[in-house]
Amino acid sequence: MRSSKYFKAEQASLNWDIPGLMAGVDEAGRGPLAGPVVAAAVILDDCQPIMGLADSKTLTALRREKLFDEIRAKALCCSIAEASVEEIEQFNILQATLLAMRRAVDGLRLKPVKVLVDGNRLPLLDMLGEAIIKGDSLVPAISAASILAKVQRDRWCVEYDLQFPQYGFAKHKGYGTAEHLEALRLHGACPQHRKTFRPVAEVMR
Repeated sequence: MRSSKYFKAEQASLNWDIPGLMAGVDEAGRGPLAGPVVAAAVILDDCQPIMGLADSKTLTALRREKLFDEIRAKALCCSIAEASVEEIEQFNILQATLLAMRRAVDGLRLKPVKVLVDGNRLPLLDMLGEAIIKGDSLVPAISAASILAKVQRDRWCVEYDLQFPQYGFAKHKGYGTAEHLEALRLHGACPQHRKTFRPVAEVMR
């Protein structure tokens, strides 16, 4: 694994807690063949509960869109950030994901005392952090972050589809579906394809 001052690969397991603001963090877009990886950080307001928060993958697109607006309106603060295709190719997808997560946390208007991250890896943070497997279905703030990240990335795909409609990004959101792979074979890669990912690399030989 490439080392970097930006990243921390180890999982933190914290069995104690401290009072203060807690932020949830999650990402969207690790698996697709194209586009940035997007991360979000959310600090929820206990005085303004949001009903129906869940792992974004279990929600319909319409429900995610509605929750996206509600989270933005009711959360104490939230931040959305990304790592570009160029950064994915420079660092690898895991490290780029951690970079996007760190950027999301750094973008919060309020500084949390602790950050809860979905998964088993933590970005390098200047506050306490805990990685929680399946956190997007267990921790409301992480669920909220997963929704913000998913909606933001899906919107990117819809917008990029207008520039390169031959690939079908609005439909498959960059994932390696049969339709997407066939488009890659017919048209080659576009500027936002992740050229280090095997299906993309294969068509560029």
